[in-house]
Amino acid sequence: MPVADQVIARVLGLQPYEPTWRRMQTLTAERGPDTLDEIWLLEHEPVFTQGQAGKAEHLLNPGDIPVIQADRGGQVTYHGPGQLLAYLMVDLRRRKLGVRDMVNLMEATVVRVLADFDIQAYPKPDAPGVYVDEAKICSLGLRVRRGCSFHGLALNLNMDLAPFLRINPCGYSGLQMTQLSMLRPDADIESVPERLLNYLIEQIGYTSVSRTTSWND
Repeated sequence: MPVADQVIARVLGLQPYEPTWRRMQTLTAERGPDTLDEIWLLEHEPVFTQGQAGKAEHLLNPGDIPVIQADRGGQVTYHGPGQLLAYLMVDLRRRKLGVRDMVNLMEATVVRVLADFDIQAYPKPDAPGVYVDEAKICSLGLRVRRGCSFHGLALNLNMDLAPFLRINPCGYSGLQMTQLSMLRPDADIESVPERLLNYLIEQIGYTSVSRTTSWND
């Protein structure tokens, strides 16, 4: 089976941000033409991350939550337990995808997941991410190096949203954040990671998936 049709899917639970980020960087730096793409699903311990173009004035009052300068696109955001991260290590050239294709694909996948819960969500052409009634439920931040993507999306499921008040989320003062548990208190949140993973696999076009809950398999 062609390498381009295969993907490794890692469902990793709660992970600290910085070691995960370093693993993404290492995989991207060391991968070759025969390296399989990977999708990681996980949650992070509380952290603020600044994108490459992040401006200090958008970090209002971080307090005791650490701030990490990351190498993704976008401005400042918050990650914490109850937020689902999907990191996409994809050889874009091999899949014949551009950066805009990946952004559109991620947004469409999240919109589809939320539609499963009768939530009408939508992307905005001038502000990447996914929104419900003008409140943001999913943030995007992507980096491409040597034709390969890393970083990805953050979907708010059932988390403490208060830390978003300490920043201008994604660089927008007063931007309201929302999450699945607020919009649909009876939602089967446990099913979201599998739904998101399956839709990403379908959208990108993989036909063979190796699933693991480990970094090493």
